[in-house]
This record gives sequence, C-alpha cells and structure tokens, in this order.
Amino acid sequence: MNEDKVIACAECAKGTGLEFDFTMAFQPIVNTTSKEVFAQEALVRGINQESAWDILGRIDDQNRYRFDQACRIKAVQLAAKLNIKSFISINFLPNAVYDPELCIRTTIEAAETFGFPTNLIIFEFTEGEKVQDPAHLRKIVQYYRKKGFLTAIDDFGSGYSGLNLLADFQTDLVKLDMCLIRNIDQNKNRRAIVKGIVQVCEDLEIKVIAEGVETYEELITLQSFGIELFQGYYFAKPKFQDLAQINNL
Repeated sequence: MNEDKVIACAECAKGTGLEFDFTMAFQPIVNTTSKEVFAQEALVRGINQESAWDILGRIDDQNRYRFDQACRIKAVQLAAKLNIKSFISINFLPNAVYDPELCIRTTIEAAETFGFPTNLIIFEFTEGEKVQDPAHLRKIVQYYRKKGFLTAIDDFGSGYSGLNLLADFQTDLVKLDMCLIRNIDQNKNRRAIVKGIVQVCEDLEIKVIAEGVETYEELITLQSFGIELFQGYYFAKPKFQDLAQINNL
C-alpha cells in the first residue's frame, strides 16, 4: 500500500475522513446446549438508530478502509464498556483490508487500550460481498487465525462462492444465511441442504451457527441436525448500544 494512503491508528479510531458518525447495536449468539451466550455480534447503526443499510450505503472506495478500521475500534470500545464476557463478533470488509498485519494493529491496540481480551474476538466476513481477490481473502483469514482470532463466514448460502470458499480455506465458524433457515421445518429442500452443509462443516471441524431463527419450529428442526449455536429474533433482537434481554434460552 502506498505510504500516503496509510492511516494512523488514532485517525482510524476517530473515523477521520468519514463524513458521518455511527455506533453499534449488539445481538447475542446463544448456545442452546450449555444455555449460555456464546458471542455478541456488533452490528452497525447510525447514532440516531439509523439502520445498518443506511450506514453501509455511505461506504465507497474512498472511505472503505477508514470505515472498516473505525468499526473495529467502536465495537471493541463498546464491548469493554458493557463488560461483555463472551466473544464479540465483528464484521470486516475483505476488500478494505490492504495488509492483514497492518490492518490488525488497530484492533489489537484498541483491545489493549480498552481492556478487552483479543482471544475473545471473532472476525466475520459476509459471503454476500463479492471478494475481488480470493487469494487475498485466504491470506487475511490465515493471518487472523495465526494471531489467535476466530474467523467466520457470514450469510453462508446466500452469496457468490458457497462451498468453493470452504474448499479453498476454512474458517472456525460458518453462519447459515436466514434464507436457508426461514420455515425450514416446512421445507424439505432446505432441510436437505442444511443437513448437507452441517455434515461438511463437521468433517472440516467447523462450528455452524444458524442465524435468523424466528420460531420454535425452526429451532427444533435445526437442533435435530446437531446445531447448537443460534442467533435470531426468537432469542433477542439487536439492542442499540446495549445488551439485549434473551428469551427462550
């Protein structure tokens, strides 16, 4: 990366260069076997509770890197403030990461500054974002795992690569997209697909998270496949700058 494009960590933390401010909401990922919160996902929101889509719609090639770095800082800072004891899951933009080693420094410095353990951080990237350089993404994931962070593919089953991603490299976690989850108890095709994905992930020693669970019927169907980790409105909606009260655990 060209030196004049390097943005100091302090500037990243302040979101320098962004023409808007934002914050985070948290939504729990629960383990229904242990009856515990496995992680809290940090979800982008506007400071006046604008939706994630409203904020993400302001991202372009000029501010993508600064936004990605500011997201990490804000998520870690708020997680420490809320005294989160579980993992926190932070979404990152693969196309914004120029150099894994350089870009991770901001996260590590934030964790040290605010007193949040780096071994409780998960980095998610969404399958729905078309990755410009798959080899570069593999390098990012491998480096993050080497540094002790967990990694996850979000929205699995909705995007551009599907099982090709897992054939090329493996993350620690896979989050099944809600399009596969919705009404799965009533849909034979979705049940067959999800069971197949769960088997592949088991063979590759990857944990599966079912996201977007909204009904008891969906939950028990997914549990019958051996899934233990869940996220969705059935348990809790995202809570703006706070931790949600969990239901049905």
